[in-house]
Amino acid sequence: MSIFASTLNQLAFLFGFIALGYLLAKIKALPDNSAAVLSKLENMIFIPALVMGTFIENFTVQSLSSAWKLLAVSTIVAIVAIPFAIFVSKAVTKDKYIQNIYTYGLSFSNFGFMGNAVVKSLFPDIFLEYLIFTLPLWVAIYLWGVPILLIADAGKKRTLKENLKSFVNPMFGAMLVGMIIGISGISLPAWLNSLVATAGDCMSPVAMILTGVVVSTISLKKTFTNLRIYIVSIIRLLVMPLLFILVAWLLKSYYAEIPQTFYVCAVCSLAMPLGLNTIVIPSALGKDTSVAAGMTVISHLLSCITIPFIFAVM
Repeated sequence: MSIFASTLNQLAFLFGFIALGYLLAKIKALPDNSAAVLSKLENMIFIPALVMGTFIENFTVQSLSSAWKLLAVSTIVAIVAIPFAIFVSKAVTKDKYIQNIYTYGLSFSNFGFMGNAVVKSLFPDIFLEYLIFTLPLWVAIYLWGVPILLIADAGKKRTLKENLKSFVNPMFGAMLVGMIIGISGISLPAWLNSLVATAGDCMSPVAMILTGVVVSTISLKKTFTNLRIYIVSIIRLLVMPLLFILVAWLLKSYYAEIPQTFYVCAVCSLAMPLGLNTIVIPSALGKDTSVAAGMTVISHLLSCITIPFIFAVM
């Protein structure tokens, strides 16, 4: 029951902001360029602040030296999940841009905002380990997911210079700065720490308001009858975590048991719904976010049922 209540509380929080953005857009209380403004704020300030704060807090000599096994398991999970996500996306649709959106959503769940809240509530004793476990996922997001899948033009042949240019963005810069500060142990002034932390806290609420604004411009009937979105959501929410649980069970039966902390961290990161970057980043670039908005709404709704189910199986 505590799992269900925790999941429901997070979903109520998220959908409250989505409903707020939807309502304000529908009654024309927001200007027509609200989506562009909100997405710019997200990409220029809030997401970079969240990324920087995450790496400053967790990318330390102590955490890296004492938790290298956690990082190794997380890296292996990502190495397996990404090719699987690419394969499924190509099987589901032929549209290159939507393939990229599906690939990103299947490769990277909402392991940050949603995952942090669920783990902190249900497994507080391993919360720090979970944050460390997700570090390779953050690195993969800002080395590959964002620049290649969300920023680059899908299906367009790109030169080496264009590929490198994709990395010149506030999020990647924030990751590097956070790594340097975290690993060097540099102590920032209290006001600057508060600034970074508060700006990072704005990421999810603003992203959900942006989702509501985007959803207000699309056909809800078309969204809720899009079979592909349900297929991708079910694979993200059920198939991927259940496959990991099966592999862990086979390893336990025939080789060696995965340590409980590693096991819980992996399942939690895999069982979360689709992430928010597929809306925030393409929106700032003027790209179509209707499919991504539908994925966000549907996967978060379904997760109210699937997360308690996965944890029960676990």
